[in-house]
Amino acid sequence: MKKINRSFQQFWQGSSKVVVIALVAGIIGGGAGAFGIQQLNAMNSTVTVGKTTPVKVADTNVKGESAATKAFKKTSGAVVSVINLQKQKSSGLNIFGEGSDESTDSSTTKSSLETASEGSGVIYKKTDNTAYVVTNNHVVEGSNALQVLLSDGTKLTGTLVGTDNITDLAVIKIKADKVSEVAQFANSNEVQAGESVLAIGSPLGSEYATSVTEGIISATKREVAATDESGNSLGKATVMQTDAAINPGNSGGALINLAGQVVGINSMKLASSTSGTSVEGMGFAIPSNIVVNIINQLEKDGKVSRPALGIKMIDLVNVTETDQKEILKLPESVTGGVVVMSVVDNTPAKTLGLKKYDVITKIDDKAVSSSGDLRDILYAHKTGDTVKITYYRDGKVQNGEVKLTATTAKINK
Repeated sequence: MKKINRSFQQFWQGSSKVVVIALVAGIIGGGAGAFGIQQLNAMNSTVTVGKTTPVKVADTNVKGESAATKAFKKTSGAVVSVINLQKQKSSGLNIFGEGSDESTDSSTTKSSLETASEGSGVIYKKTDNTAYVVTNNHVVEGSNALQVLLSDGTKLTGTLVGTDNITDLAVIKIKADKVSEVAQFANSNEVQAGESVLAIGSPLGSEYATSVTEGIISATKREVAATDESGNSLGKATVMQTDAAINPGNSGGALINLAGQVVGINSMKLASSTSGTSVEGMGFAIPSNIVVNIINQLEKDGKVSRPALGIKMIDLVNVTETDQKEILKLPESVTGGVVVMSVVDNTPAKTLGLKKYDVITKIDDKAVSSSGDLRDILYAHKTGDTVKITYYRDGKVQNGEVKLTATTAKINK
C-alpha cells in the first residue's frame, strides 16, 4: 500500500485529477486496481522520459565582414535625412461658436511649420564648427526651414547655402560639433558598368533612415530628360544608371562603391517608360565629378556660374543620313557631333561666328559625340577660360578659339 501511495503522489503532481479519480476507483473496485497501476506507471513514464533537446543557434560559418558591409560601415555615418519644413495654413472654428461675445469672427487662421517632404543627404565636408551636406534641389525646394537628422538620431537645424536646379543639387550647412563622419568622393570617370555599388538613404522618409540596397552600375552615362518641380524642361541631364533599389526619400543619398567612396548622388527613379510600361531597377545618380564641381561653386558663391557656348542643338545621330549628306554635307568619316540649330546673341558662339547647321565635333581636341559630351567638357571649365572649337561647315573642317562667358541660356536639345 505504501508503494501505491508513492505512485499516487507522483501521479497527482504530473497528471490530471480525472485520471487520478479513475485510478482510485480502480483500486476500490478490486480487479480494476491492477489496470489503474499499469496506466499510472505508463503515464509516469511518459512525463519523466519524454524530454526534448532545446534548439540552439550555431556560430555563423561566414567569417569576417563582406566588402559591402565594410563599405556601408565606412560611409553610412555620413548619410543623413533632410526634412523640408513649410508653412501650413489651418483654419479652426472659434471654440465659443458663432455669435459669441468673445470674438466677432467665428473662425481663426494661423500658420505653422510642418513637414512637407523628406529626403536624404551626404555630409562631405567639416571645417571649423561647420559641416556641409549635399542633397537634391528638389528635396529642399519650397522650404521655409530645414532639419537634418544624423545617423545617430541627432536632429540639427540646417541652413541653405545654395541650389542649382539644372543639376538638381543643393548644399546645406549645419553645426559640426555632433558630426563624426564625412564621406569621400571618388572619380566617377573611373566607374565601370557592372561594378557593384550600394545606395544609402532614407526611403519613404526618416522612419527608414540609413537603409542600404545593393546593385551594379548599369550604365556610366545616360542622358535623361530633366524637369523642375513645375514641370519645366531643363534639357538633358547626364547621370549614372543603377539597378540598386532607389525609392522616394532616397533622393540626395549616397551611391557608393565597395571602397566606401561616393560615386554619385541618388536623384531619381524611372518607374515607367514613355509608353507607360512599368519598369524595375532603373535608378539614376548624379556623377560625383559633376557633384564636386557644383558644390564647390555653391559653397563659394551660393549659385553656379555655368560656362556655355550659347547654342541650341541636336545630336548628329538624330539626323537622317540623307540630311547629313545633302544639308550638312558631312563626309562619311564624321559619325558623331552636335548640330547647331540656332545661336544666341551676345554669347561665345556668336563671337566665334557659329551658324545654323554647323557641326561641332571637338572641344579642346576632345571628341564631342553628343550634347552630353559637350556639356561635360564645358562644365569642366570656368568662365573666362579659352577653348578651341573644331566644327564642320558645308563639309569642311574649321577651327576657332573663343573665351567662355557665363550665360543664362540653357543648353537644350
